[in-house]
Amino acid sequence: MKRFDLRLWGARFLIAIVVAWNLECALVFLLHPAAFAPGFELVGVPGQAAVRGIAVLFIMWNVPYIVALAQPRRNKISLWEALAMQILGLMGETIIFFSLPTGHPVLYASLLRFIIFDAAGVALLLGALLLALGTKPATRRSVYPL
Repeated sequence: MKRFDLRLWGARFLIAIVVAWNLECALVFLLHPAAFAPGFELVGVPGQAAVRGIAVLFIMWNVPYIVALAQPRRNKISLWEALAMQILGLMGETIIFFSLPTGHPVLYASLLRFIIFDAAGVALLLGALLLALGTKPATRRSVYPL
């Protein structure tokens, strides 16, 4: 009988949180783009299309996350990719945030939410990676060495 592997399931749980947040964000952007377009200082049909485009990107970006979720140890490359993507997103949003001219408080607030969102994702994925790379569960060994 297989032993319950707390590290493996802990890694899956942490990855699942990030996947759920990403897909939830994609879903609300797809279903209610008019509510989010003003946060990017966009209006009308073009703004809604842009927000829906961001939703599609969120879905696309989740592919390595979902592969890592299925088997964090076996698919370590996907977990590393997901972490790298999350870090790049955090860095890019931070650069954009600090490069904005003054006078855009709504845009600042939107970017700050994404920065916090991605920073939490980095922490969770890093935790998942540490759990996935940790030692495998002990196996039974014979008391009689060969």
